[in-house]
Amino acid sequence: MDEKLNDVMIKAETLIEALPYIRDFNNKKVVVKYGGSAMLDEKLQQSVIKDVALLKLVGMKPIIVHGGGKEISKWVRLMGKEPEFVEGLRVTDDDTMEVAEMVLNKVNKHLVQMMEKLGVKAAGISGKDGGTLHCDKKTVNGKDIGYVGDVKDVNSELIDTLLENDFVPIIAPIGLGDDYKAYNINADDAACAIAKSMKAEKLVFMTDIEGVCKDAEDPSTLVSVLTLDEAHKMIDSGFIGGGMLPKIRNCIEAVEQGVNRVHILDGRREHCLLLEFYTKKGIGTAIIGNETNLYQHETE
Repeated sequence: MDEKLNDVMIKAETLIEALPYIRDFNNKKVVVKYGGSAMLDEKLQQSVIKDVALLKLVGMKPIIVHGGGKEISKWVRLMGKEPEFVEGLRVTDDDTMEVAEMVLNKVNKHLVQMMEKLGVKAAGISGKDGGTLHCDKKTVNGKDIGYVGDVKDVNSELIDTLLENDFVPIIAPIGLGDDYKAYNINADDAACAIAKSMKAEKLVFMTDIEGVCKDAEDPSTLVSVLTLDEAHKMIDSGFIGGGMLPKIRNCIEAVEQGVNRVHILDGRREHCLLLEFYTKKGIGTAIIGNETNLYQHETE
C-alpha cells in the first residue's frame, strides 16, 4: 500500500475507534482542571486547548478550571517576598491576594484568547462572578493562613448560561466569602466543587505524573481503573501519600457526589485528553463508583 494512503487509513481507523465514545459523551459536561507543567510549556498549552476545543466541537460541554501557582510564586518573589505554604496551601495575605488575582486574570484571558483563535467561543470568569464560588475562610489545624477559601457552595447559574449559549467557560479559582472579600481557592478543590455541583460526566485532573501506579517508580504499573473501594483500600494501606493523597480524596468525593468518572492524566503528554477519552487503550487512571459500568476499552 502506498505510504500516504496507509497514513490516511490509520487516521480513518482512529476516527472510527473514537465514534462510539463521541456518541456516548455527546452533550455531557466535562470539567478539566488545568495546571502543572502543561501550563508552562507553550506546545503543551496549545495541545490542551486544541483538545478542549475538539471536545466542544464533537458535542461535549467542556469547562476549564485553571491554576497558576508557579506564576503567582514568581510574581510574589518579584514583589520582594518569599512564597509561604502550609500543607501545600499558599499563605495569602493582602499583597499576595492582589498578586494572585492579577496573575490568574492574566492566565484566564490568555486561555480565552487561545480558544477563540481556534474558532471556539470562550468566556473567562472568576468564581467571584455571579457568586459562582461561595467560600468560607480555610484554616490548617487552626492556623490562620490568610485569604484562602474553602468552597461552601457553587452557584452554577452563570456557568449554565454560558454553556447554553455555546461558550466554553474558563474559570479562575477565586471565590467570595461571607464578608464579600476575595479568597484564593486551591484549583483542584474548585474544579471538584464545580464538577459535583453540575453532576459532570467527567472530572479531569491534569498532573505531572502518569496516574496512579502500583509502583510509583515504574510507569508500567499504571492502574487504568480504580473503584471507590479499591481507592479507599490504597489510602488505608498507606500506599497513597504525599501530594497525591488530597487529589485522590477529591476524586473519591467527586464520584460519591455524582460525578460519573474522575480521570488523573499526565498533562506533560500531548493530547492526553483525546487519548484517554477516545481510544481503547487510554493513558491515565479513572476512578469510578463500585457499581459503575466499564467503558469498552476498560474491559480489554
